[in-house]
Parts: sequence; C-alpha cells; structure tokens
Amino acid sequence: MSKNSEELTGKQKAAILLISLGPEVSAQVYKHLSEEEIEKLTLEISSVKKVETKQKEDILDQFHQIALAQEYISQGGIGYAKTVLEKALGPEQAASIINRLTSSLQVKPFDFARKADPSQILNFIQNEHPQTIALILSYLDPEKAGQILSALPQEMQADIAKRIALMDSTSPEIINEVEQILERKLSTTVTQDYTQTGGIEAVVEVLNGVDRSTERTILDALEIQDPELAEEIKKRMFVFEDIVTLDNRAIQRVIRDCENADLMLALKVASEEVREIVFKNMSKRMAETFIEEMEFMGPVRLRDVEEAQTRIVATIRRLEEAGEIVIARGGGDDIIV
Repeated sequence: MSKNSEELTGKQKAAILLISLGPEVSAQVYKHLSEEEIEKLTLEISSVKKVETKQKEDILDQFHQIALAQEYISQGGIGYAKTVLEKALGPEQAASIINRLTSSLQVKPFDFARKADPSQILNFIQNEHPQTIALILSYLDPEKAGQILSALPQEMQADIAKRIALMDSTSPEIINEVEQILERKLSTTVTQDYTQTGGIEAVVEVLNGVDRSTERTILDALEIQDPELAEEIKKRMFVFEDIVTLDNRAIQRVIRDCENADLMLALKVASEEVREIVFKNMSKRMAETFIEEMEFMGPVRLRDVEEAQTRIVATIRRLEEAGEIVIARGGGDDIIV
C-alpha cells in the first residue's frame, strides 16, 4: 500500500515531483542542484517503484502552491503572501504552506535594503550607530555594501569594517528592532535561532567591493587599531598585485576579458614583477604594443589607475565565481572557488 503525500519525506516528494515532471524538465532542475543533492535525489528516484495518480496530483498541487507562495513573497513579502493565500485557500491551508516554505526558505532580514538603491540606503543609515551600520551592511550583497562603505565618512570606515569582521551572531530581537527603525512598514520573519552574520569573510567581501583608496584607508587604520585582524583580512583579500599568484592560463583569460585601456592604466604604476608576468602571457606583438603605448601615455591620475585596477579585480572575481579560474590563497594551499 502506497503512502499518502503527507506521510512522505521531503526527499521522497522531490523524487516523485521530478518523475512527474518528466526527464527533460528534471534535467533542467538538476542544473541548479549541488552534486550532493543530485546524488541523494537520484538514489531516491531509483527507489521509487510506482507513483499513484492521486499521490502524483497531491505533490504537484503542493509544489504549485509553494511556487505561488514564493512568487508572492518576492512581490510583497511574507505578509502579502499570507494574505493572498488566505483569500484563495483559507487560513489553515495558507498557514501550512507558509510554514512549509519558511522552514526551507528564510526571508533574510533587511530585504527592503537589498532591493533599494545604495544612495537610498546611505540616507537611511549614515546617522545611525556604527554597530547598526555594520549589522545592515553585513546582510547586503558585497558590491552594494562596498559602495555604501566607500560613501561613508573616512573616519567611520575602518571602525565599521572592524565591527563587521568581529561580528559573530545577533539576536532576532535586535535585528527586528533595527529593521523596524529603518523600515516600519516592512513585515519580516526571522528565525528564533541566533542569526549568523558578519565575520572575516563578510568584511573581505565588502572590502573587495569598495574603491582602492577606501580599501587602503580602512586597512591602514586597521593595522594601527588591530594589526592581527588587518593581517588576517589582507591574507584573504585579492588585490590587483595578487595577479602574480594566478597561473598562466588564468592570466591569459583575464587579459582576454579585460579592456586594453584598463590593463595599460593598471600596469602603468604596477611593480616590475606584475608587468613581467602579464607581458609574458601576451603575444610578443601585443606586449610590444602595450609597452610602446604606455611610454607615450604620459602622466596619469592615480584615481584613474585605481579605478582600472578595481575593474580588473572585479573581472577576476567574476571569473572565479563562474569557475573559469581559481585563486590560491595562503601560499597556494587554500583554493577559493
């Protein structure tokens, strides 16, 4: 006798869903899963002997309801999703769907800030306490957080970076209080567990999103305030000069993906070691052209050089995130992928 859908585990339901959707759709779903998830699901699918029509219809209906709820959440948050589902399905079924969904899908705090323009967020937070600013920035995507950190007064930047790095966990009560101050109309749900945020990796991600002069200002200040923390951050950061740690294939890919004008500006004030390894990975003709044009370039503004280097580093990080290249840290043993 087959189980009804409520008696099945999440993995069993997922396996039946993929069987019901057919091989073509399932193959597309697999592209978004990790190797471990694929292995577990494939094992579960192989153990399914027969799918009853009623069972299949129930699971497809549940999946449809959860997909709709996710769409409603993205449109207007948990509160909006709950209201729409209650009108459509009644309070009990709506609550069941929302509970199922939020157990696996956490709506992160400060969702409104992730959707807002950096300048708007800056207006929200610039007069707040540095710890409050650090908390909010640690929840934003690194690029946006970096832009905001760059725009804050220099005397605050290192302090906020240090607070992000040293942040461990924050209670849901404090998160709720900060959210209510910044966006009273936003309805959010947070877990009752302490929410993990901040830390060294978080501040490294943020600093990789700031401009070079801000990065240097913050690191210089941190070296005075907390030399050990500054050293730990620098170990994990990738700056333009670290291009020498890439292998030849990776450097060739970076050269191909970057604008020649950016490379010329960046190399104009680069160390001899950096120049040598970049030119070595160009064709002889291209290297000669670069050297000749750089000689005729004349004086360049440091700001323009730093902006070019920032764009090149952004390209390197994008290639790393896409799995096109790898960056070895800490002497080459730790590979960030």
